[in-house]
Amino acid sequence: MTPWHKLIITILAMLVASFAAGRLWFAAFDFAIPSYLAGMVGGLTAIPVWELLRRIGKKDA
Repeated sequence: MTPWHKLIITILAMLVASFAAGRLWFAAFDFAIPSYLAGMVGGLTAIPVWELLRRIGKKDA
């Protein structure tokens, strides 16, 4: 898997996680999630996704 594919998948995972966190936050507290929390959720999601993609890439080679 090329680095570009890994990057695109990681960014998509970050966006989906941030969006889901925002929706859950709004449903629970009835106001928008602070942007730094949404960014933190996205960043914390990126770490395991990138590591998983790195392991998958090693098995293919």
